[in-house]
Amino acid sequence: MSAETANEGALGRMRGRARIDLRRLRRAALGGSGARRLPDAIDHVAKVHRAHHPGADLDILRRAYLLAESSHRGQTRKSGEPYITHPLAVTLILAELGAETTTLTASLLHDTVEDTEVTLDQVRREFGEEVRFLVDGVTKLEKVDYGAAAEPETFRKMLVATGNDVRVMSIKLADRLHNMRTLGVMRPEKQVRIAKVTRDVLIPLAERLGVQALKTELEDLVFAILHPEEYARTRDLVLSHAGRSDPLVVTADRVRGVLREAGIAAEVLVRARHFVSVHRVRLQHGRVTGSDLGRLLVLVGEDADCYAVLGELHTCFTPYVSEFKDFIAVPKFNLYQSLHTAVAGPGGEAAQVLIRTHQMHRVAEAGVVALGNPYAAPETPDATDGERVDPTRPGWLSRLLEWQRATPDPDTFWTSLRDDLAQDREVTVFRADGGTIGLPAGSTCVDAAYAQHGDGAHSCIGARVNGRLATLSTVLSDGDTLQLLMSRDSASGPSPDWLEHARTPAARIAIERWLATHPVADPVAPPLPPSPPDRPCPPPRSTAPAARWPVVVTADGTDLAATSVRLAGCCTPVPPDEVTGFAVRGGAVTVHRAQCPAVGRMVASGRTAMDVRWSNPEGDGSFDYRVTLLAESFSRPHLLADLTEAIAGEGAAVISAAVEPPHEQRVRHTYTLQLADAAQLPELIRAMRRVPGVYDVERAGRSFAGAPL
Repeated sequence: MSAETANEGALGRMRGRARIDLRRLRRAALGGSGARRLPDAIDHVAKVHRAHHPGADLDILRRAYLLAESSHRGQTRKSGEPYITHPLAVTLILAELGAETTTLTASLLHDTVEDTEVTLDQVRREFGEEVRFLVDGVTKLEKVDYGAAAEPETFRKMLVATGNDVRVMSIKLADRLHNMRTLGVMRPEKQVRIAKVTRDVLIPLAERLGVQALKTELEDLVFAILHPEEYARTRDLVLSHAGRSDPLVVTADRVRGVLREAGIAAEVLVRARHFVSVHRVRLQHGRVTGSDLGRLLVLVGEDADCYAVLGELHTCFTPYVSEFKDFIAVPKFNLYQSLHTAVAGPGGEAAQVLIRTHQMHRVAEAGVVALGNPYAAPETPDATDGERVDPTRPGWLSRLLEWQRATPDPDTFWTSLRDDLAQDREVTVFRADGGTIGLPAGSTCVDAAYAQHGDGAHSCIGARVNGRLATLSTVLSDGDTLQLLMSRDSASGPSPDWLEHARTPAARIAIERWLATHPVADPVAPPLPPSPPDRPCPPPRSTAPAARWPVVVTADGTDLAATSVRLAGCCTPVPPDEVTGFAVRGGAVTVHRAQCPAVGRMVASGRTAMDVRWSNPEGDGSFDYRVTLLAESFSRPHLLADLTEAIAGEGAAVISAAVEPPHEQRVRHTYTLQLADAAQLPELIRAMRRVPGVYDVERAGRSFAGAPL
């Protein structure tokens, strides 16, 4: 982008990367000709490209360079250099990452349509539709004014135009990297503005595309501009270790010996951390050792070799088990694969080790750029509406495109995008059917529901995490197993509380859209439904003592038949419950279930329990029994009516019912019921549990298996 170009400065040289000889490029660009031989200016680009793609057609690069050079002739950058040096530098960056020929061709031409008289039709005639598509996408990106008030809508339009082809974003990132390298002649305030946009938008995009080589250099360049003092301190820290012996070199030699003896062909390298990474280590540990300045990289041929290396390292060295991560079995959201571990070095310091195949390493460095042209094969026949089928497109990018389609308000979309880009870590959750869901760290069951089911998640009523019932607000951790519980009621939907638990834009947008079309009415408690006419319930039991109780109270083995007996209301015992009794005023005896919490409190206070037993433990229908049941369920419409209907269907009468206010989409119901036969109780509980949305029914006085409300 010509507005962001400047001289090569000290920032561009701080990483010691190979740079283009700008003076040689200037001479070659100004003297370019139409000969069939490859111009000197792109000779280095061609050699790098051929190293990755030996059979590449270089003629199209020659023609693209000649068109770009002739179109930009007479234009200069703010540094005074010929403008052609910029597209050449951008193309070299992409060539070093292993980009395929079509991407490099579009890179050479990426500023021609914006800054010269070259048209998209001309690009299509000369280089084909794919190159035209890429140049058009980058041209739209060039028009984004990140500091303007219209930024959300502009950025949204850009994603619509370019989101179907990750190569457009790759060219944009390389373009920004070269501009950041040459930012030195800009005014300080403009440097800061560009650096902040790079930090907030483009670095997270590089992370999500997996282009670590670009991301790390951009981070260092931004670090130097926005935090010059911290950058200088980190630079001095790294330089202070330059003259010392490197413990990682010693550990690398030992690793090579171990793998050689094991017969594992591997390349062991010491990779220096970039400045931002060293700065993060210092903030985390409070100090930096020689081992913290880099990591060991072990490259092997096959996936199985990675695990063989891991086994040898953990056998021959002291491993730090807490540092082990397997991103081969579960790749990161940006296609990254590697084994991470740490072993004790010669001085006991932890040496970080990355183990991967050569192909994994190419993808780790270059991300989607290393995967070639996603459209080399014919598009699948089910592609619709011109949607390009991109096997390399990460899942987050597909989600992002869905957000922009679902969110009419550009400001809402922009806020959602910024929130998502701010997440620098993702967790992987295993579904009950064996699939996986990738989510930003901090996501909840609500987010997982919408990631898996889209708008179908509106009917989610709960979840099991690692086999245990959990609320929808439960935050998921890496490796959790998740089973979502869905309602069969098509009318069910999310409550406003779900917005408090949603962390991902996809979930928030879907919930807000549903709530906007389903306004919440003032809650009205539904009346209890009448008992079915063909299953009349027994009449309510009188509060007066019954003529004969099914309980016999004994003292020293002697039945006390005349004793007045009361069944405790706190636990409502029924046969065949194990029971105990306590004498109360007036000579009466109150009977409790043995496991009732009140029993423990009374015994602890010094009260003496009496032996009690049921006179007819099998139950002969001669008595009416009261029992209190607690039902826990997920909130949904008509739940109370369905529960009371199930109760009445089992021949039980509802003496009283209470429903607590919903909390995190869960509701607790308390029913006092009258049974004609105690033997009804197990089947009654089973019938209540079969009601959709009900996940537990227990007698009063027992604890639920799930978490308390």
